[in-house]
Amino acid sequence: MIEMRLQSIKINDTGDRQYIGLAEVDGDRSLTIVIGYNEVQAIDRFVKDVRPPRPMTHELVSNLIEATGARVERVDVTELRGGTYFAMIRLLRSDGTIAEVDARPSDAIALATALKSPIFVAEDVLREASAAS
Repeated sequence: MIEMRLQSIKINDTGDRQYIGLAEVDGDRSLTIVIGYNEVQAIDRFVKDVRPPRPMTHELVSNLIEATGARVERVDVTELRGGTYFAMIRLLRSDGTIAEVDARPSDAIALATALKSPIFVAEDVLREASAAS
């Protein structure tokens, strides 16, 4: 797994294709993922540290995770299949065990951004994505 960081957010107010860019922490590779409008808005809010008056969906999930005593250890973008990315959220429970939760990369990255958790991408995913572009 390669550690990545959120590099860019591209919001298109007139279209349904939003983009986030991830950049390799210790290298020069990058990955662009198309996501939905709600998810890009959430990520943008977290980056800008804008707090809505009431919790939106990603804030709610973040609050629920923290209320259980767990924390998001990391987010892994694990697979690229048929043009669709897959991700796992790795939760560290209070008893020290790990739970892996299947998630869309956009939701997983939104949570990672909210909670300042690291983002990783599988080597195979980076290779496949660069071959497809």
